[in-house]
Amino acid sequence: MKYIDLHCDALTKREGVFQVTKALLHAGGCMLQCFAAFIEEKDRRFERALALCDRFDAMCEKEGYLPVRTFSDIKKEGVHAMLTVEEGGAVEGSIEKLERLYFRGVRMMTLTWNYPNEIGFPHTSPSDMGGLSSFGGACVERMCELKMLPDVSHGNDRLVFDTAAICRAKGFPLVASHSNARAASFHTRNLSDEGIRTVAACGGVVGLNFFANFLSAEGSEGGQREALLSHARHILRVGGEDALSLGSDFDGAPPNPYVKDAACVPKLLGDLEEAFGGRIAEKIAYRNALRVFESLG
Repeated sequence: MKYIDLHCDALTKREGVFQVTKALLHAGGCMLQCFAAFIEEKDRRFERALALCDRFDAMCEKEGYLPVRTFSDIKKEGVHAMLTVEEGGAVEGSIEKLERLYFRGVRMMTLTWNYPNEIGFPHTSPSDMGGLSSFGGACVERMCELKMLPDVSHGNDRLVFDTAAICRAKGFPLVASHSNARAASFHTRNLSDEGIRTVAACGGVVGLNFFANFLSAEGSEGGQREALLSHARHILRVGGEDALSLGSDFDGAPPNPYVKDAACVPKLLGDLEEAFGGRIAEKIAYRNALRVFESLG
């Protein structure tokens, strides 16, 4: 069974054992891998983002990835690659810089990371501090117009709701590219039930995150297997069968002992098929994400 992964950090990882490579993606049957241009720096953020756009282009040429900017770019064969940005501070409070990233090929942007930025507040900030800023609202509106997916992973609850309100008005989906269910394991990085329902109501998806710390305190291989299935089951129950996808966070978190790298994804897909049936497993693996990507035009 092929799959789509909404988030990995392989583009910015420079050393160590990689969880995402062309060989591993091919072995796992990956149809499309999203590669995040992760901006950790506090200054020259836009300059860093442009440099990572260049790195993405060079990676695609070297490895033979098929870059995706529109839905029609997704072919039946080959490993596809989509450029995303993790940390909306990359646009430095400028709609013009947002537009420049779009024209460089970025098709999804995580609005915040782990600290407040010009767009809004992250999961580490309580919702009474705010969600989207006034600039953040304008930024999300422009993203919808450009057909760049707003990604609410790392955002606080209010940011999720504020973003969804704009997306509903614009008739455009949002995603939580690498998030789990707070009810299955409490962590501020995981979505509340209301957050899951909100993403689903906008026609979006939640990408199941493989980071063990967000899944369960039980760190064994068997414990992590059960935790992944538990989070998947809860998201399906709350958001419906169209709301769940995969968002591994490979190369951005320590390897999960159950799904260590991209070549191990078929093991998870087999367990999802056993738990929920082949039709729903295919939706989780790739069909739900493909439906969202149709909005890219």
